[in-house]
Amino acid sequence: MGIFDSIKKFFGQEKLDVQKRFELKRAAISGTMSRFYLAEERATKKTFGLKIVDMKKLAEVDLRFKGIKKPLEGEMAVQFDHPYIVKTYEYGVTTKDENYLLMEYLGGGGLNVAIASQPERLEGKRLYYLQQAAEAIAAVHEKGFIHRDICPRNFILTRDGKVLKLTDFGLTVPATPQFMQAGNRTGTPNYMAPELVRRKPTNIQLDVFAFGVTAYETMTGQLPWASGTDGRAALSHDSAPRDITTLRPQIHPLLARAIHQCIEPDQSKRFPSMREFLQLVSTVKHEDVR
Repeated sequence: MGIFDSIKKFFGQEKLDVQKRFELKRAAISGTMSRFYLAEERATKKTFGLKIVDMKKLAEVDLRFKGIKKPLEGEMAVQFDHPYIVKTYEYGVTTKDENYLLMEYLGGGGLNVAIASQPERLEGKRLYYLQQAAEAIAAVHEKGFIHRDICPRNFILTRDGKVLKLTDFGLTVPATPQFMQAGNRTGTPNYMAPELVRRKPTNIQLDVFAFGVTAYETMTGQLPWASGTDGRAALSHDSAPRDITTLRPQIHPLLARAIHQCIEPDQSKRFPSMREFLQLVSTVKHEDVR
């Protein structure tokens, strides 16, 4: 189904009867703003990821942009056809009047799970994954968006573990002045940049910061600062993070430097984009990063 068919679908010409079209093969996994199912299409026997949006939580997010029309998650997600971004095939409304997205199903689990309980899956692949993640975020920025929820949970591994892909555009906004003004604090607390926590104006650098925290955690299994349960935890980002080499002495010096430059609390010292991160680590050899 093409993008124009998907848009027509959203505007009510056709609503998705989930049970009629799909057999739900796995119970829902609840996310921040949605439920996610492994769904087999009855007619084709193809497997997809089916995301059903919590409309109450969506309305709460939309209230933060009062007077501004925020694009739907599906509208943004279908624009990406990138090897390191989960493919969204269509979006629309179900017969229960819930927004849905039909997505590529990878089957390899989240990066957060690998970090917390399956670190052996990361061995010999950490730099590959970080470069793939950085390429995905760069593509989002170059398309004119800020993801706003970069964290390990939103990177999914393929079943064979060769590829890491970015997902979840529920908090994504256009990188335009009206969406970057001060005041809107959304995201995952431990990965929030200081300017976001303090409700200051933002730009794509908040994704750079969140990527840096994700990269630090991927390399060490720990966060650069003490974790917390709400945005106040990120206030500690004004203090210096733990030197990554104390937790992972064998890390390549250039990679250590690049990760620390991503998590600079001072935006003027932080990488202005993911491309600068990729350029700095381009000479690091994968065999030198375990």
